[in-house]
Amino acid sequence: MVDSTDTPPSTDPAPSTSNPLEQLSLEALRGRRSAKWRAFGDEVLPLWVAEMDVPLAEPIAEALHGAIARGDTGYPSGRAYAEALAGFAEQRWGWTVDVAHTSTAPDVMRGATEALKLVTEPDDPVVVASPVYPPFFQYPSNAGRRVVQVPLAPSGRLDLAALEETFASVSRSSRTPAFLLANPHNPTGAVHTRTELEQLAVLSDRHGVRVIADEIHAPLVLGPADPTHDGGSHTGSATFTPYLTVDPRGISLMSASKGWNLAGLKAAVMIAGEDAVEDLRRLPRIVAHGPSHVGVLAHTAAFEAGEPWLDALLEGLRANRELLGRLLDEHLPQVRWTAPQGTYLAWLNFRGTGLPGLAEDVPRPGEETPLSGPAQFMLTHAGVALTGGAAFGDGGEGHARLNMATSQAILTEAVERMGRAARG
Repeated sequence: MVDSTDTPPSTDPAPSTSNPLEQLSLEALRGRRSAKWRAFGDEVLPLWVAEMDVPLAEPIAEALHGAIARGDTGYPSGRAYAEALAGFAEQRWGWTVDVAHTSTAPDVMRGATEALKLVTEPDDPVVVASPVYPPFFQYPSNAGRRVVQVPLAPSGRLDLAALEETFASVSRSSRTPAFLLANPHNPTGAVHTRTELEQLAVLSDRHGVRVIADEIHAPLVLGPADPTHDGGSHTGSATFTPYLTVDPRGISLMSASKGWNLAGLKAAVMIAGEDAVEDLRRLPRIVAHGPSHVGVLAHTAAFEAGEPWLDALLEGLRANRELLGRLLDEHLPQVRWTAPQGTYLAWLNFRGTGLPGLAEDVPRPGEETPLSGPAQFMLTHAGVALTGGAAFGDGGEGHARLNMATSQAILTEAVERMGRAARG
């Protein structure tokens, strides 16, 4: 069992330079009321939805406490969020963001939907590289667009040859097709290289495809993994490349949500490439009123003053990635995975394990429930909640996504439980 005495029950944040993943006890986490810890009950270890088991970074907590003390809970105003993001982008990636070419949005996926509305027409095709984040199916479909899947390469990276074939096909049937890019990719954790993105930009321009880039995981680049735990299949240096640095026709969506665990404080920034500025100017003004003012304050504080906390988090995630590799080798040696270069998500292939129910794991793109396949098996028999792979579209069957943004004690107990369940 996880020993809740390993860390103190207090929820007070430790100094920002210590590992945020080791600051909260199991007892404290079970007191949370967000989806991750409430959906399956106290006996289940939840490694599913993309929430991290961390306290708030101190600068964010201070910004929120200040807003409450002032009663500052009205409507958002100004460009401080975009300016903070621009400063972070310059410092972190050497990318100069023109704040005049930005707009706030309610969150990344709603912003991506609004961007699709700007560059496509109803019933136009929106290409996605699957398996991919389930809302990539839901949001375009709800906006009246037609989702077209292209499989990732076996390495979990973009298959540029398959994309070119599909781009050529959709451009013959539509004047305004689009590609919805996850950069880094969710769920495989691939951090696209500059060369890959440059090739994607060439293909999209050649075939008249507009690229909308979901870059919500951009702050969470971990770097190359230990090759003993990734099958030796990683390429590149795992350095984040902003998509707009290779494609002036693109539109990017960014947020502090994933990097600083702010999913419940909605806010995002839309950024237009140089050749997409006129598209962004057609954005309905009401979209910019969508984010929460308190969310904007929190995200602004994250980008302005949250780098030391983020750096400590990344060190913790790298340690967890290595630990997960060792645990899988020991307890689930038949599970195949490629250690992620970015995000805090691990994409696990259970197809070689012989677990019951895999044959019934039929893809249902975009659906979060009901669980099937290995995720259902592990919930029922191990008391561990994973995200079912079928929801990620073609290629997701027989897989499950594991969230490793937790303490090493919880991660260890979860994989040990899964190993015992798999052995029967």
